[in-house]
Amino acid sequence: MTGKKSNLAPLRLHIPEPKFRPGDEADFSDVAVPPVDSIARPDEASLPADIQSLAFGLVRVLDDDHQAKGSWNPNLDADQLRSMLRNMMLTRAFDDRMFRAQRQGKTSFYMKSTGEEATSVATAMALASDDMCFPSYRQQGILLTRGYPIVRMMNQIYSNSQDHLKGRQLPIMYSAPECSFFTISGNLATQYPQAVGWAMASASRGDTRISAVWCGEGSTAEGDFHSAMTFAAVYNAPVILQVVNNQWAISSFSGIAGGERTTFAARGLGYGIASLRVDGNDPLAVYAAMRWAADRARTNNGPTFIEYFTYRAEGHSTSDDPGAYRAAQEFEKWPLGDPVDRLKKHLILLGEWSEEQHQAQHDELAELVKKTQKEAEANGILGHGMHQPFETMFEDVFEEMPWHLKEQCAQMIDEQHRKFGPEWEPK
Repeated sequence: MTGKKSNLAPLRLHIPEPKFRPGDEADFSDVAVPPVDSIARPDEASLPADIQSLAFGLVRVLDDDHQAKGSWNPNLDADQLRSMLRNMMLTRAFDDRMFRAQRQGKTSFYMKSTGEEATSVATAMALASDDMCFPSYRQQGILLTRGYPIVRMMNQIYSNSQDHLKGRQLPIMYSAPECSFFTISGNLATQYPQAVGWAMASASRGDTRISAVWCGEGSTAEGDFHSAMTFAAVYNAPVILQVVNNQWAISSFSGIAGGERTTFAARGLGYGIASLRVDGNDPLAVYAAMRWAADRARTNNGPTFIEYFTYRAEGHSTSDDPGAYRAAQEFEKWPLGDPVDRLKKHLILLGEWSEEQHQAQHDELAELVKKTQKEAEANGILGHGMHQPFETMFEDVFEEMPWHLKEQCAQMIDEQHRKFGPEWEPK
C-alpha cells in the first residue's frame, strides 16, 4: 500500500537559510574563535585517524594582540613577513584597479579577492616555486607572488593584441605554465581531479614536485570534488586539497553546500585524508598549514585537505550585487578581521613596520598598477572589438590544422570578403 499514513507526521524538507539578510544587523558572536594553539601542531607523518580534531578546531598563529605564538608559528623573519604583506597589498591594488576598469567598460568581467588574499599569497610562499598550482578563479595572488608580469595579466583581462591566450579565455582565467600555474576553468571543481592526476603522475615518475588545488566551499558539492578525494586517498597522492570557505557563493550561503551540518574540513575525514581547519584571515596560520601539508606530501605521507575559514568581502564578481542577499557591514563585523591589517599590525608590533611605511607602500603599489594599466591599454581593451587575427579561432586546436577546419576558415574569410569587400583582411 502506498500514500500517506494517518499515524505519521508529514515529511518535510529543510531549506537552509542564512542568518542575516539585507536590512539585518550582522552578529557573529556565535562564531567560535579558539585560543592560539588550542590544537597543537602534530608531526607531519601523523596518521589521519590520530589528528581528526584538527578538522573541527581552528589553526591560528596571530592572537588578538597581533602576536605570533604557539606550535604552529612558522617563525618567519621580518623580510619574509614584509614580502608577504607587499604581495597581499599588491593583489588588493591590482583588484581595485581592474574592478574599476570593468566598471568603465574596458573589460566584461572581474572577480576580486578582497579579504581572502592570504589564501593565495601565503600558500604560494609556503610552496616550492615549481610545485604545480591548480587554482580557482580567485587566486590571482599566486601569480603576483610568483612574479608573473602584471601587464600580461591585464592583457589577458582586456583580451587585447598582446593577450597570449588570444582572447579565447574569459577575463581573469589565466594560464601561466611557466609559473607552474594551471589554466583556470569556469567549470566548478574540474581542477580537483586534474590536480590529483598531476600529483599521481609526478609520483609515478619518481619526481619531487607536488601539486596544490583550490576551490570554493560551494564547489565541494560537485561530483568532480568527490572523485578527486577518492583518488587522492586511494593512491596516497602528493597533493594538497584546499577549500576557501568564504561563506558565500554567488548568491547562496555556505549552508546550501552543507556547511550547516559540520565543518568543510570534516569532509576529508570520510576519505581517510588528514584534514585541517585554518583561520583563513591569519596569513601566518595559512602559511604554516600549507608548509605542514607540503612537507607531508613531499615525504610520501599522503594528501592533506585544508579548509580556510574566511569571508568574501566583495561581491562574487562584477556581475553580482551582494547587497541583494546579505546584510551590510558583514565583513567589518567578521570576527577574524582583515588579513592585510592583521599582518601590518604584527609587523608594527615587532618594530619592523610603521603606519607611514604602510601608507607609502600602498601609494607606491597603486601607482605601479596604474602605470602598468596604461601600458596594457595601449595594446587595446575588450570593448574596442577584436584584437587577434580573425582566423586564429581555428588555430591551436590540433598540432596541424585538419582539412575540414582549413575549409571552414576559407569559407569564413570568403563570407567576410563578400560582406565587407575584397579589400578586407583578417585581423
